Amino acid sequence: MPNPPKPPSATRAAVNAAATLTRELEQRVLTPAVEAVASDGRKQRWEKHKQARREELTSGTVDAVRALGADAGMDDIAGHIGVSKTVLYRYFTDKNDLAAAVTFWYVESTVMPRLTEALTAEMDDFELVRTVIGVYVRTVSSDPNVYRFTMARPGASLPVTADAEKLFGAALESTLRERLAARGTSPDGARTWSLAMIGAITRAVDDWITHPVRPADDMAEELTMLVWGGVVGVVRADGDPATFVADPPRIPPVESP
Repeated sequence: MPNPPKPPSATRAAVNAAATLTRELEQRVLTPAVEAVASDGRKQRWEKHKQARREELTSGTVDAVRALGADAGMDDIAGHIGVSKTVLYRYFTDKNDLAAAVTFWYVESTVMPRLTEALTAEMDDFELVRTVIGVYVRTVSSDPNVYRFTMARPGASLPVTADAEKLFGAALESTLRERLAARGTSPDGARTWSLAMIGAITRAVDDWITHPVRPADDMAEELTMLVWGGVVGVVRADGDPATFVADPPRIPPVESP
């Protein structure tokens, strides 16, 4: 399948989508922690101190999780940082609030920069899919405790995690939309396809990081097979569901024994 030159606007679209949504994610994380700032100078200084202290404790939590594991409790984290648990609760309402702050740090400082770099690289379509998936899997596998504490926390509902997935989806959607349009393929389903890709990849990686029975490279290639197969099907049908259903890609029949 030939690969037309990547439109220059695709790079801008992916970067702009990521930047905009990162700001939205930051606002959602910081708003609960920072009260409305009054005109009183002392109030402003206190809010700045409070936010700075949250950032210090977030950094300390990252170190604690890396050393102690993703299941570390508030007592364990506080002890590793060298503060009392009371101090943690002074700046974070509960463990979910602390995990949300760590999740934002992880997304902003590690995951999104690497994915955005991959999404905006000049490469053909297959290599783009393979590279982006590989970057995500290897990023997760390089810091498994932090990932499990943030993106793959069992039994905890973190809105910031859902927001992060929307952020990834939006960046992928803008790139997918540009690339499909450049081929003359209808991009109308780009949002559906991008969110489906993100959902499949993150759910598979969540399970794999807890039970890593296969090497990271194998995991990445298996996901690449699934996603690329879907992309080929979409392009083959010009992005039209009716065309796809009328003539779906065929697989070899089962041979009789």
